[in-house]
Amino acid sequence: MRNFKQLAWPYIVWCAIMLLLPMLLIFAYSVMEQGNEIVHFQLTFDNYIRFFTDPDFLLILWRSLAIAIKTTIICLILGYPIAYFIANRSDKVRNVLVLCITLPMWINMLVRTYAWIGLLSSDGIISSILGIFGFGDQELLYTETAVLIGMVYNFLPFMILQINTALCKMDKSLLEASADLGANKVQTFLRVVFPLSLSGVVSGITLVFLPAVSSFFIPKLLGGGQFFLIGNVIENQFITVGEWNFGSAISMIMAAVMMLLMMLVRKVDAKSGKED
Repeated sequence: MRNFKQLAWPYIVWCAIMLLLPMLLIFAYSVMEQGNEIVHFQLTFDNYIRFFTDPDFLLILWRSLAIAIKTTIICLILGYPIAYFIANRSDKVRNVLVLCITLPMWINMLVRTYAWIGLLSSDGIISSILGIFGFGDQELLYTETAVLIGMVYNFLPFMILQINTALCKMDKSLLEASADLGANKVQTFLRVVFPLSLSGVVSGITLVFLPAVSSFFIPKLLGGGQFFLIGNVIENQFITVGEWNFGSAISMIMAAVMMLLMMLVRKVDAKSGKED
């Protein structure tokens, strides 16, 4: 057993180098003044103060959280019925359906997002279809709706696969026991199926919310630069403005916000599990 424990050291070292060290560097940049040298530097919290005292940045943060929450809710509403349908099919059909869900993910996310520019443009397929029903004058591209569509399309498979995995692992005999006790299908779903699938729901929420709240190229492409999220602010600070210190501070703030939200989701999940 001791020899097996020693085999874990390379992975611990790898995690420290690839995960912990970059986070420490970002934190170090966030508490340093712009233009400091590596040896002589001065600690400061002005970058954090600047973010929390500027109403524009706080508005962008709220907008990012709002659209991430909307994306997560839409993915959950759409993803759960799809996952439930897949989980109740035979193994052969289920494998085909899961393949259909994962097949688009084999293509680069950037390419898939670019495809939506053509679909949502004024002369695209969707506008042409809406025009048949008399809604052809609707502006879809470069709006919040376009950003939501792009995020839901890219992150929906994560929700479906997590919930489907939880449903497939569920003990089917519990459904038979519920029916034997006189519960109808709705009662069985609410009292047996859904509580047992909450682990998949929580995992799906995590996998959708985290990339949605920090996404920058989806709002940049489908929002046309008019829909600015916190990910775009961080990219702008590093790439365009060159203020790495302020960009690092925003990155640390977002990391703290996401950790707190995920801890809250996990706590709610654990509490509901105890009540069940």
